[in-house]
Amino acid sequence: MQLRIGNGYDIHRLVPGRPLILGGQRLDHPDKLGLDGHSDADVLVHALMDALLGAVALGDIGQHFPPEEAQWKGADSLVLLERVMALVRERGWEVINLDAVVVAERPKLKPHITAMQAAIATRLGLASDQVGIKATTNERLGPEGREEGIACHAVALLQKP
Repeated sequence: MQLRIGNGYDIHRLVPGRPLILGGQRLDHPDKLGLDGHSDADVLVHALMDALLGAVALGDIGQHFPPEEAQWKGADSLVLLERVMALVRERGWEVINLDAVVVAERPKLKPHITAMQAAIATRLGLASDQVGIKATTNERLGPEGREEGIACHAVALLQKP
């Protein structure tokens, strides 16, 4: 059996007038802010996609879904995640597990973690316990701490039987 690990990272600016989508879930920010980006700007799903792509040496999401291409404007990141997973599976790899930590001061993410796990697992054909999601603050430090943006770090462990 072969194993591979990939890691991913993403950060998007918080802005007014955009929905806040994390893990495929639409959340309410106390200041009515959302994440800015070409697609739906779901930093959690974007970090997971980069972790998967990195594990199989296929670059990053910008190579597969370039922001200058109009077809990806406003795209549902869970749909893009399905496409990435298809690339992984085409190469004979299976996911053992995914793990991510979202860095945000607000809103509190704990009440939404189970729904995020279920949405991601369902789209990838995985069990919910194969998708770990945690949330933390940045203790008011850096851009996440100043509530300028939300970031996510992710890892993927793959196997080829």
